[in-house]
Amino acid sequence: MSQQEMREPTFLILSSLAGGSQHGYSIMQDIESLSDGRVAMRAGTLYAALDRLVGEGLIKDAGTEVVEGRLRRYYEITNHGAGKLEEEVVRLRANASRAASRLRAREAEA
Repeated sequence: MSQQEMREPTFLILSSLAGGSQHGYSIMQDIESLSDGRVAMRAGTLYAALDRLVGEGLIKDAGTEVVEGRLRRYYEITNHGAGKLEEEVVRLRANASRAASRLRAREAEA
């Protein structure tokens, strides 16, 4: 079965939410941490992605709260989203394993 690769922002958002429900700013911080500082999502980009992922059924609204006069919207990964994330993890592992195998073979030839 052929699978289309998941875009990195989607992968990072789902990875972030696999650890539990979070609000938007917390997701942005977690993405930066998960990517070792390589990816820093802006709020507009993140919220557009969150809306898209809700629409695709990969995440869902997990409630809201008011903190210091500001509304925080929480999100959580769905079972469907966790399944898609797992599929992507398997795909990435397989690709990394093939690449590592070829590097080992190249080193053995040298």
